[in-house]
Amino acid sequence: MSVQTSARPPADPPAAPDSDSAPGRVVAVRGSVIDIRFPETALPPLFDAVEILWDGPERLVAEVQSHLDAATVRAIALQGTSGLRRGAPARSTGGPLTAPVGEAVLGRLIDVMGLARDDGPELPPDTPRAPIHRPPPPLARRSPRRDLMETGIKVIDLLAPLARGGKAAMFGGAGVGKTVLVMELIRKMVERHTGISVFAGIGERSREGQELWEEMKRSGVLGRTALVFGQMNEPPGARWRVGLTALTIAEHFRDEEHRDVLLLMDNVFRFVQAGAEVSGLLGRLPSRVGYQPTLASEIAELEERVASTPGAVVTAIQAVYVPADDFTDPAVAELFSHLDSSIVLSRAMAAEGLYPAVDPLSSTSSLLDPLVVGEAHYRLAEDVRKTIAHYRELQDVIALLGMEELSAADRLAVGRARRLQRFLTQPFLVTEAFTGHGGVSVPLEETLKGCRAILDGEGDDWAESAFFMTGTLDQVRDRDRAGRVE
Repeated sequence: MSVQTSARPPADPPAAPDSDSAPGRVVAVRGSVIDIRFPETALPPLFDAVEILWDGPERLVAEVQSHLDAATVRAIALQGTSGLRRGAPARSTGGPLTAPVGEAVLGRLIDVMGLARDDGPELPPDTPRAPIHRPPPPLARRSPRRDLMETGIKVIDLLAPLARGGKAAMFGGAGVGKTVLVMELIRKMVERHTGISVFAGIGERSREGQELWEEMKRSGVLGRTALVFGQMNEPPGARWRVGLTALTIAEHFRDEEHRDVLLLMDNVFRFVQAGAEVSGLLGRLPSRVGYQPTLASEIAELEERVASTPGAVVTAIQAVYVPADDFTDPAVAELFSHLDSSIVLSRAMAAEGLYPAVDPLSSTSSLLDPLVVGEAHYRLAEDVRKTIAHYRELQDVIALLGMEELSAADRLAVGRARRLQRFLTQPFLVTEAFTGHGGVSVPLEETLKGCRAILDGEGDDWAESAFFMTGTLDQVRDRDRAGRVE
């Protein structure tokens, strides 16, 4: 299948703009919104890219969003429009915006337009390009198979296992550890992953992009990774479309080269936020909580293209900011419906220093099923959840009256729940320099063995501190013995 799958093949960027041959003229500029008048016979369709031929520092491209009348379009600029004047010539590129794909983008950091932003050479002129707007694979071509993907992070592998070829997201408010968790997953999975990795930085800080770039260089995986960034200081149009650019690169490796792809997105909420900004700039009436009326369709356009085919799979791991820790927020609720695994980060656990602050009661996965993970794993996960849920029910009583007022059975359950919570903490490789704890990766078998032993009472006499920020149960036992000797 060719990468040019849209109904109208997109045109490559013109090599030398010529304002005399441009049929369109800019008639209004309001920030990122540009109104352009064309001859009625040359009106570009919706979502086509239009190039503004101006004397600015960089090529200026806008995407058509609406037809105001038979001769005028309203478009959203993908770059800054400072200095753009009315009357500037414009012309349609003949199709939607295109993104560079293939081997040339590996090891490179590019923007929504496909321009290199890593101080390296420009991409070769013969680099193939594909349209960023394309339909998802039909259901008949999708692969229903979902295999477990072990991460080495105890709480995720036990309670919210990830699927190879599935979609997982980390939900949390500001400062609870979303980006650190995504970075750790990148470190663990990209090193094990034998296919291609594509990272989409949507509306994130420049510092985080630089840190990711340096981390991938150090770990030696940059050569098979493509990074696409639309930073928070860029116009909303760039942040809105950068996710589609990354998806297009991933789809090329899946469909054309039949290679497995690990797609990482941080932060999907910024994609929704950019869409809301664009919607407001276009003058659309807002919907619930001020979001755009097209919220559901925009999220579906992004998420439904993350799909696996019989030849190769695309596995997506996303970070999602939760505004004001409100999980009923329309954008957050809409994203939940598209996922295989939902990993919810708890501010209360982060405040206690229990990292990763994954809430064991709210995090879910469609793979946590006896037919997928096995009866023993499923039953153990349910027992862990019941034990921690019972402890949370008793926390108010403990705060008011103290542990002494609990029955002997409840005191035993509380002790085991607290040990489970601490056993499910874990030092990360990406935080070694900040915490002083060496990062660990724990096999699933060891995680299951440790949790079962705690539930069976093997660690009842061990100090709670021995379970905190460690790996396997054997390491907990050694730490407890060392503490008793001291």
